[in-house]
Amino acid sequence: MATQKLADWSTALTFASLPREVIDAATQSFYNWAGCTVGGSTHPATTIARTALARFTGAPTSRLLGSGGVDLDAMHAALLNGIASHVHDYDDTHLDTIIHPTGPVASALLAMAESLDRSVSGHEFILALVVGVEAECKVGLAVWPNHYDVGWHITSSTGSIGAAVAVSKLLNLSAQQTAHAIGLAATQVTGLREMFGSHTKSFHPGRAAQNGLLAAILASEGYTSSTQALEAKRGWANVVSSEHHLDEQMATLPPDGRWEMARNSFKPFPCGIVVHPVIDGSIFLHGQLGPNGIQIEEIREVEVIVHPLVLELTGKTAPKDGLEAKFSVYHGAAVGLLFGKVTPAQYEDAVVTDERVIWLRDRIRATVDENLRPDEAVVIIRVPNGGEGDDDSVTEIHVDHAVGSRERPMSVAQLTDKFVDQCISVLGRERTEQASKWCWELEKQVDVRQIKTVL
Repeated sequence: MATQKLADWSTALTFASLPREVIDAATQSFYNWAGCTVGGSTHPATTIARTALARFTGAPTSRLLGSGGVDLDAMHAALLNGIASHVHDYDDTHLDTIIHPTGPVASALLAMAESLDRSVSGHEFILALVVGVEAECKVGLAVWPNHYDVGWHITSSTGSIGAAVAVSKLLNLSAQQTAHAIGLAATQVTGLREMFGSHTKSFHPGRAAQNGLLAAILASEGYTSSTQALEAKRGWANVVSSEHHLDEQMATLPPDGRWEMARNSFKPFPCGIVVHPVIDGSIFLHGQLGPNGIQIEEIREVEVIVHPLVLELTGKTAPKDGLEAKFSVYHGAAVGLLFGKVTPAQYEDAVVTDERVIWLRDRIRATVDENLRPDEAVVIIRVPNGGEGDDDSVTEIHVDHAVGSRERPMSVAQLTDKFVDQCISVLGRERTEQASKWCWELEKQVDVRQIKTVL
């Protein structure tokens, strides 16, 4: 009865039952999503899709963020904002499942909210966002890690379910209608890990948003599905994973159970999260080179000691472009050492193919230590002493917990800097500051549809 239990729970949840930490986490998640979406709005993955689909769009109701005032129909706005939100791999991460939860849910939810002929308060929007994120993370936990290991992109394969639950909440659907929406979303499974490093990776959360939105809209008009879509023998969980724990996860639904929204985290660097400890350490060592009298050109070798998952997910030694570089621990270490910062600019194609970056990337050696945690790494720089023999001078750093981890979460100031860095080149400084203030005050908004005035 997992499907119906999830539907019953989501329809019954009220804003008053949300703890302050969950409201704050939802606001931060939306804020981070908005910045990532604006920042990704000019990426080729977004603009190509927009151009290709332009002749198929319907009546404009919903804002394409970062477009300079362009509205699309809700279905295409959900798709394109979902693509934009994920294309820099800079969006939020639920660390227990590595789901990027807000992209599919917020992209669908905002598109639907803007299409309505009534106001949507900040409280109403946040509540719908929370139930959507909780839904996708709970079903993700139920099939993690087998589902991901076999090759599914868990952000999109669960994201359509989260988006459907969120939009169903916004539309005030009944528990029965919500159960049908969950089934309609579950049958639209999207996302293969094989696509990582290409435009299609960001297509996944966009399509999940679109699929979830479609599911809720169909259910709102009486469209039916199996009301055992998640748990049945040939339902979602048994098809996408050889084992699952749906009943156990449904038993942890809040407020009595654990809030997954409160366990969401934010990326300081626009790449696979397992690379973050190496980048964190490389940036630190960048600041140590000068004081220690070391020039980049003198480096003989850089060794990075990492958790085994790092090489499985980000082992590309010679990425050919920015999208591939996001899955290269070698590139992350190289740009951290060279530039002392790692933002989307360090993943531009021109940087990835820069001779100096390639030279340093080729001197990086990655080794695995199974005793390290995923948010832990050691970075070692070796420079010849210049005397006889093979002795090197060594500069190293042990990153116990990377920035962005639960132990070292990004601060409000850091999230704001990240938002501004992504938006300023698209919106300009004045509008970026207005947008930042508006998004931070999401809870106070009388009508979320007014986001069009700033984004």
